[in-house]
Amino acid sequence: MAGMLRELGFPVLEADLLSHQLMQPGQAAHDARGRIDRAKLAAIVFVDAARLAKLNQILHPRVEEATLRQFLEWERDGVRDAAFVEAALLVEAGYVKNLDGLVVAFCRPEQQLERLRARGMSETEARQRMAAQMPVEEKLEYATDRIDCSGTIEETQGQVRALAEKLRAVKS
Repeated sequence: MAGMLRELGFPVLEADLLSHQLMQPGQAAHDARGRIDRAKLAAIVFVDAARLAKLNQILHPRVEEATLRQFLEWERDGVRDAAFVEAALLVEAGYVKNLDGLVVAFCRPEQQLERLRARGMSETEARQRMAAQMPVEEKLEYATDRIDCSGTIEETQGQVRALAEKLRAVKS
């Protein structure tokens, strides 16, 4: 969905990419020698809730701070349209309190599993990632807008275009 929003001219910050950057040597969330092997880190934290909580405690405040800086920069640059943060854990991290709205993109659990597998995860890894997130039904309670990604790509694009029109109409 983030790519679709970009194609429509909206700025989108990818929190996952930002967290990867923050874990690079010399950055805010890096306190180790050498590079962090994210695959090994994921294998450790997604099987241990306490370790995942510790990692999130380190990362989430830094991602939130960097996100706020980016939004301020976009505002200074005169961005008039809505801007988006793409993140799986916006609600879980408590960041939703800083947003004007929350668009929840969702699909059926079996599709989510299939999509994670297509990104190279084993079924076990994918299920661990899914388990680390708030259930979709609960997350939808926070949504100001919803994008159902369980249909065709054209159906999803139509929903994203409708959202874009709605947001631009509000900004006018």
